[in-house]
Amino acid sequence: MNLTGNWSYPTAIKFGAGRIAELAEACVACGMSKPLLVTDKGLASLPITTQALDILEGAGLGRALFSEVDPNPNEINLAAGLKVYRDGDHDGVIAFGGGSGLDLGKMIAFMSGQSRPVWDFEDIGDWWTRADPAGIAPIIAVPTTAGTGSEVGRASVITNSETHVKKIIFHPKVLPQVVICDPELTVGMPKMITAGTGMDAFAHCLEAFCSPHYHPMSQGIALEGLRLVNEYLPRAYADGSDLEARAHMMSAAAMGATAFQKGLGAIHALSHPIGAVYNTHHGTTNAVVMPAVLDFNRPEVESRLAQAAAYMGISGGYTGFYDRVMALREELGIPNGLRDLGVGDDRLDELTEMALEDPSVGGNPVKMTSENTLALFQAAL
Repeated sequence: MNLTGNWSYPTAIKFGAGRIAELAEACVACGMSKPLLVTDKGLASLPITTQALDILEGAGLGRALFSEVDPNPNEINLAAGLKVYRDGDHDGVIAFGGGSGLDLGKMIAFMSGQSRPVWDFEDIGDWWTRADPAGIAPIIAVPTTAGTGSEVGRASVITNSETHVKKIIFHPKVLPQVVICDPELTVGMPKMITAGTGMDAFAHCLEAFCSPHYHPMSQGIALEGLRLVNEYLPRAYADGSDLEARAHMMSAAAMGATAFQKGLGAIHALSHPIGAVYNTHHGTTNAVVMPAVLDFNRPEVESRLAQAAAYMGISGGYTGFYDRVMALREELGIPNGLRDLGVGDDRLDELTEMALEDPSVGGNPVKMTSENTLALFQAAL
């Protein structure tokens, strides 16, 4: 199979090995003459970032980089990035990396021409209409992991550094104009990151598939995304140079983020506050709480996940699906419980309150309350 293509859903996507070479061409197509490449601290000095900067410089587009991005980016990172963007008189952003680099890069472009604070654009009702669309700079997204799918998202997750609450900032124009999905950029991912980001993609597809909301297009995308992760994540984890597996995982990541238009649920409602308070890796945290959430939601999702299991070639219905999740976690070295991530009993009431305020709560098949959410945290420990 030739794993190369040009797609137009949900935005313009250039997919295939080696397509990072088209970065400068994409900038010109988006009207950028002086882009700012935004990535995280860990990626800043790696060869794939140097390669991207070389491509830009070779095309006369400069060599501007901002990398003061924390694993859970916050408004402090955003302010620093905006200063670099404005002081450098940039005219667009290349969001480059995993979820943190992609999310913050998109927010720098979004906020570059706004006069209100970023919290005024939280994904609540029609708050997005407060933004000045003319003040949103063009965005190109280049994912270097296969997990968050932020490259095809209309929002970013930003942590409030004072309250430690993760906020979803939404606007339709935050969707990048062009995405370059080059699986060669993911070949060097460490095993731990391959596992965590891959399980993030799986969690997106799983929660979208189980969400009670009506969105049959997302339902179909989520189902195929589950199959791809189940089949190809173990291969990518075992052999990081397996380009076929890496390519299918990049597709699954984008599919998961497209599918969760249908909704997320308790996995993310728990994971967001844990990540904000304990600074844990988001995808790994999703994988850790996943079994407890499956048990919690079983009365409402048992028949649906039996259908998913059949499609994925897993026997045994819901039980077979659950057992496969447990086996996959073990194969990928996912920690057994939240205690292994440093989470204790002392802040469970606070985490419960934060979880119930998370937007993901509304997509969970079982209604979440203070009592059952606290019990869910305890089960996940």
